[in-house]
Amino acid sequence: MDKADPQLVTALVLAGARQGGDALALAHGVQTKAEIEVHGRVMLGYVLRALRSSGLVRELAVSGMAPDVLLCETEQWPAMKTLEGQSGPAASVAYAVEQGRLAYPILVTTCDHVLLSHDIVSSFVERAMAQDCDIAVGMAARDVIEAEYPDVARTYTKLRDGDYSACNLFLLKTPECLNMIRFWQQAEVDRKKPWRIAARFGVFSALRVWLKRVGLQETFAVVSRRMNCVIAPILLPFADAAVDVDKPSDLELVGRVLAKRQA
Repeated sequence: MDKADPQLVTALVLAGARQGGDALALAHGVQTKAEIEVHGRVMLGYVLRALRSSGLVRELAVSGMAPDVLLCETEQWPAMKTLEGQSGPAASVAYAVEQGRLAYPILVTTCDHVLLSHDIVSSFVERAMAQDCDIAVGMAARDVIEAEYPDVARTYTKLRDGDYSACNLFLLKTPECLNMIRFWQQAEVDRKKPWRIAARFGVFSALRVWLKRVGLQETFAVVSRRMNCVIAPILLPFADAAVDVDKPSDLELVGRVLAKRQA
């Protein structure tokens, strides 16, 4: 990490397609969702602009897109590294970290995080950097999300103190983060089934989560013990932080939001 600028981060944007392709990208005739146009700009463009405008990113890297695609004339891209995508998001992050191509701390997000803003990036990075942890994970509470988007479909983890959704924002602060990343690779197949992921931590721990006997902080403490690294949840007050584009209805939603905001 650059000791002269301890708050600056390397940003890694995951832009590759999963094995078997991505249905939304295929429907739009492009290789990855990053190339889908929304309200006059490809999705990746919104993400890069938010990262750059935060003022906290020292270096940008994109995983999973061919350099010739990034050189398309429709965008004025900032300077960035291009990394080979792997079989899935976790594998792509592991590859980037293990190859030593990126300097810690590393902010990881996704190309379909179209409503990402400099405020969200700044808030997450500043709060995450203040935590004594190996990995920080962006989260948003259901009431925050539904206050802004009452009809949006999200996958929530239901806990004693509320329902929470992940925000596709991660800050990898130390090499110990690889413990969690490797576990993430194993669990990716169950990414929409929180119970199965919880079961990997043992029957007792899984039952406590399933029966809503633990809150957000204790759940992350359980995960941290299992992973042998410290993982901290960062609760964000932004509904936009939890909105990504997985299906046509998500694309329509972000299109409406962007059109309204730019009107």
